[in-house]
Amino acid sequence: MTLSTTNTTIPPPKAQKVVTQPGDRIFLGLSRGSGILLLVIMAAIAIFLTVRAVHAISHDHGNFLSTFEWNADQTPPVFGIAVLAYGTIISSVIAMVIAVPIGVGIALFISHYAPRRLASPLAYLVDLLAAVPSIVYGLWGAIYLVPNLQGLNLWLNEYLGWTGIFHKTDPSSSARSLFTVGILLAIMVLPIITNVSREVFRQVPKAHEEAALALGATRWEVIRMAVLPFARSGIISASMLGLGRALGETMAVAIVLSASPQLTIHLLDPAGGTFAQNIAAKFGEATDFGRDALIASGLVLFVITLLVNGAARLIIARRKEYSGANA
Repeated sequence: MTLSTTNTTIPPPKAQKVVTQPGDRIFLGLSRGSGILLLVIMAAIAIFLTVRAVHAISHDHGNFLSTFEWNADQTPPVFGIAVLAYGTIISSVIAMVIAVPIGVGIALFISHYAPRRLASPLAYLVDLLAAVPSIVYGLWGAIYLVPNLQGLNLWLNEYLGWTGIFHKTDPSSSARSLFTVGILLAIMVLPIITNVSREVFRQVPKAHEEAALALGATRWEVIRMAVLPFARSGIISASMLGLGRALGETMAVAIVLSASPQLTIHLLDPAGGTFAQNIAAKFGEATDFGRDALIASGLVLFVITLLVNGAARLIIARRKEYSGANA
């Protein structure tokens, strides 16, 4: 018996012609133009700030990075950002330390623990907190928060004053300090972190949670092994959004903080300042050169914000599991 084989050549599939509809071309052009416009606006802001900042820094008779005082309108002008940079970073760190765990916890409670009758009103309440203007938070902080934090300050000074961080030099002084500002900023950024985290938790595939439950995992184990790894990039993004607002908050900080050209590690002492607070307090009465100096400090805040957001993107990109692609 002879077996005959026939060589058959399968022709390659023909490339399908992609038909682009007019609406697709219009949408592509609009999307591309929006992205380019955003880059142009960012570049224009950077150029404007840089030009005005170089003019001010070149006439500064102090060290712009290490000088504590801010006297840009005197002759000769002496100003620096040491106190402002320290106050901005410390108050923002305090806010994030308080707001991130609480915000993520509230988001988990709304999305995975609370019954629907409670979850919906609670989510609506968080949305309302996000809509409250900064000036309202500032007035509430000055009238209610500052007087009522005096007892907490005395307690921290008594039991944790040995650390130096919570030492209060004058126990009778006001609570208008970086610590109070950090608490107020934490309350302000809490709705942002909660809302974004809640939406990310809602996007976790139900199959992952059901698979973990089928293997006998408890609810906390489901959250720890299935929910949090998938939502990690979203939590980082929510934290960066909150940090961006904390770094640039102006009116609330200006109302609450008792600013002074002093740099101290004692967070309970009424001293220090922030970039945004200093700009808001001095911009109206500043001369042309004084405004250039304030713009120079705004450039530093602009760079800090860009570096923080860039670092967040690098953290997400370095590990694939942060993106949820392998979840």
